[in-house]
Amino acid sequence: MSFGKMAGTFIDIIDPHPTTDAAGFKVPGDTVLASVRAYKEERRGNSKWANMAAFSEATSMFRFRSIPSLTITTDYVIVCATGRYRIVSAEDVRGKGRYWECWCELAERMASQ
Repeated sequence: MSFGKMAGTFIDIIDPHPTTDAAGFKVPGDTVLASVRAYKEERRGNSKWANMAAFSEATSMFRFRSIPSLTITTDYVIVCATGRYRIVSAEDVRGKGRYWECWCELAERMASQ
């Protein structure tokens, strides 16, 4: 993965679960876990997407550098300029701990688009 492709999209990795405030009450909201650059690929009619039948609901793929002490799970969401994406599948690319590849489904489009 080259630096030029990684600089394409800025994303926030968010934990959408409620948090507890100082008084002990549950507060709905998002917790930003990381803000990174990523490579984003939209769903296309090419052979790569055709072979991903297991991820038929996935509309986008994000690839980004691994963040120390953060394991990406399907509980998280990715937010970028085009919208909010629910992670369908997240995997460590080639098991080397250098990059994460997340297959995502568009949950909501940003209002400006």
